[in-house]
Amino acid sequence: MLVNSLQILDISLGISLSYLTIVFLIRLILTWYPKIELSKGLWLLISIPSSSILNLTRKLIPPIGGVDVGPVIWIGIISFLREILVGQQGLIKLALHTNIS
Repeated sequence: MLVNSLQILDISLGISLSYLTIVFLIRLILTWYPKIELSKGLWLLISIPSSSILNLTRKLIPPIGGVDVGPVIWIGIISFLREILVGQQGLIKLALHTNIS
């Protein structure tokens, strides 16, 4: 039972963190195109999961020289978490291997 739960957690967390990385990469690219409205159409798939997080980050770290560094910070944080949790030597992978053996 525990192995199945860990496998589901591993897959779902990996997919979620990958999706967030892609979202923040797109948000980073969209900072070069300020005329795009994120509140319309498919842009909502990018805007909804990232706007509140980026607003919090902007309060803590204001834009530097007019450039929003929030997406870069979150890409780094998410990549770190993904590697620590579901990477090849991640905690969940190690737990899976010790429970299977």
